[in-house]
Amino acid sequence: MKFISKIWSKKSADHLLFLKLKNLLGYSLKNKNLYRAAFTHRSMNIRNEHGVPLNFERLEYLGDSVLSTIVSRYLFEKLPEANEGKLTRMKSKIVSREKLNFIGKEMLLLNLLICSGSKEKFGNDIHGNILEALIGAIFIDKGYEGCKKTLIRVFFKPYIDLDSITNTVASYKSLLIEWSQKNKRNLVFETNSDNGKDPNINYCCKILLDNKVRAKSRDITKKKAEEKAAKRAVHLLKK
Repeated sequence: MKFISKIWSKKSADHLLFLKLKNLLGYSLKNKNLYRAAFTHRSMNIRNEHGVPLNFERLEYLGDSVLSTIVSRYLFEKLPEANEGKLTRMKSKIVSREKLNFIGKEMLLLNLLICSGSKEKFGNDIHGNILEALIGAIFIDKGYEGCKKTLIRVFFKPYIDLDSITNTVASYKSLLIEWSQKNKRNLVFETNSDNGKDPNINYCCKILLDNKVRAKSRDITKKKAEEKAAKRAVHLLKK
């Protein structure tokens, strides 16, 4: 009875996942195993008959590349007067980790994740990772044109405003470096490993401007610690 109960439970979970994805994407799924993999975390430790892990990581890799290509074409068509530099900056803002995390969170994709243990243990990047995996699955299932049409409907139209994106900052670190060079200021990023009590904090960053500490921050990666500190420094300089 327990075995039958497990089978029934899995079928019910699958049915709910596929139903929610159909409502989200607006079409019936062809390769359902593909979409199940897109929402399976490696903590489940599931493998196929050849011993290959079945989780969203490979689809995430594919989705990242597909999204970059589709965004590039979308901007090329929407902004016929924009030069290469503007197109590059716009694309970097749209496919930034912060933007993808925000969109994945708004789409409630984490609610559909199949994982072992509590979902609260994952960092903020999980939202963007699942989104990229879903895009990879859509690409394989629907092809390039089908994937593009789906993304325009569920990704671009609800969440991408080209006018507002033009005025957003893609990288506060790059902005700060560019400002310091233009104004001939001495800017130094001091980033080191963090051995504090919090195991989720791996790096600390201190920003010095003309030998004076302007901002500090701590985060899980070196890049995130520096970006967070740079954002604080930029806001302080504006004040």
